[in-house]
Amino acid sequence: MNKDAQMRAAINQKLIETGERERLKELLRAKLIECGWKDQLKAHCKEVIKEKGLEHVTVDDLVAEITPKGRGKEYRCGFTMLPRLVLNSQGQAVLLPQPSRLL
Repeated sequence: MNKDAQMRAAINQKLIETGERERLKELLRAKLIECGWKDQLKAHCKEVIKEKGLEHVTVDDLVAEITPKGRGKEYRCGFTMLPRLVLNSQGQAVLLPQPSRLL
């Protein structure tokens, strides 16, 4: 295991031990709902089912269809905050302020 993978494993373990991992998952889930990500993907699923017909669509078909959209640029509202998360000395995840834009 390389140094980067070891660091990720250690951080992940600390997040689990402190309960921060679950808190972060809830924060992300709320952010995705707030920005409409969940509703947009739900609407896209309905479109796919309407186009292909309920009898001709499987769960695997839906997953294959919506995964690229869900990970696409227009759906990244909740994920923009993740690179700004850091652990404080108590092992809690803290969201750093948005960096100001340079002129």
